[in-house]
Amino acid sequence: MASNSAPAITLDALAADVLEHNPELGFYRAEIQAAAGERRMAGTLANPEFSTTVGGKRVAVGPLTSDGVAWSVSVQQTFEWPGRIPLRKAIANHQIKLAQLGFDQFRTALAARSRTVAYNLFAAQEKAAAAREVAERFQSLREVLVQRDPAGLTPVLETRIIEASELTLQRKATEAALAEQSALLELNQLRGKPWEQPIKIAPPNLSFPSFPGLEPFLASAQTNNFEIRMREADLEQQGFKVSLAKNEKYPAVTIGPYFSQERAGDRETQAGIGLSIPVPLWNRNSGKVAAEEARLLQAETLLSLAHRNLERQVIEKALAYQARLDEMAKWRPDSVEKFKEAAALADRHYRLGAVPITTYVELQKQYLDAVEALLSTKLDALDAAQELQRLTGLDLNQVVVPAKPEDPK
Repeated sequence: MASNSAPAITLDALAADVLEHNPELGFYRAEIQAAAGERRMAGTLANPEFSTTVGGKRVAVGPLTSDGVAWSVSVQQTFEWPGRIPLRKAIANHQIKLAQLGFDQFRTALAARSRTVAYNLFAAQEKAAAAREVAERFQSLREVLVQRDPAGLTPVLETRIIEASELTLQRKATEAALAEQSALLELNQLRGKPWEQPIKIAPPNLSFPSFPGLEPFLASAQTNNFEIRMREADLEQQGFKVSLAKNEKYPAVTIGPYFSQERAGDRETQAGIGLSIPVPLWNRNSGKVAAEEARLLQAETLLSLAHRNLERQVIEKALAYQARLDEMAKWRPDSVEKFKEAAALADRHYRLGAVPITTYVELQKQYLDAVEALLSTKLDALDAAQELQRLTGLDLNQVVVPAKPEDPK
């Protein structure tokens, strides 16, 4: 559980801590390094091949024979068809771009998730504290009532109502404590810290600006969304793969000097340049070309679907954010404090016999419901705002709300 002795930390500071220490970031950094290594390999020629032969030679002329040594050496270098290495470099460059986009996408999602989970931890702590407060109030009242000598049926029934309400509230307190522990475990996992390390969230000063309309978010999403950018990069890369498959229809050329010498009575020396090239009779790479062209069509389809899904997600999150804003606009700033004061006032007056049991129990429950509603609505609004920023790259606090035109008089 979060300890009161732990220093309080803000949502932004916690998000920065997660981005610095999250162990999963190492995977994406390694992915970028692997792509960079593939880029170096893509622009490298094949190593030259050295070969040599050594053997004997016998020359027979009539009854005469002559023995000697025959040997040869050659060095061969394979050269790709023009344009093939630049295509491989382009494919590798796009792989680096995809790896970098994946890294940036994960960082953005990680920061948003850490803020949401941190506020969820704060909300769970507040809910647990309120539930414990009300549960202890019922427990204290029950202990007083059971010590009294009940006179009639009404006091007995009221005691049972208090006992049942206490059980219900104890369960709520337990559920809130479990939610707090779950959020704490997830935060420590995101931070790469021991699971039992306490975290105390400073009371967040959340600001929820007015929603400026869908147009700027939909426009920004088409250019800034990581999924769209990755699909576009994948489509471009697939285009290069199609070009590479067509280029590979043409063979690579192997060329190099050779030198040979034979000694058997006389000396015979040869020197020259050798050339070898495959003859594309049976395999003209048509199968690979067809496969890469089919994958190109798949990439185009996935990009189109990504645009549609993105538009739907942005609209859904925008509607959710606006709904939470409308809900919060109906609240009084001191609603929770007023409910808390009313619950404490009802407790004092019920003990004096001035408040009926129904009013007392209802006020305690309404106080808890108000706390939960306030915190849950703010959590939903924060989550919607974070998702909008992740999907579009726009911060709600930095988007200017267009002024409404004045009605002509």
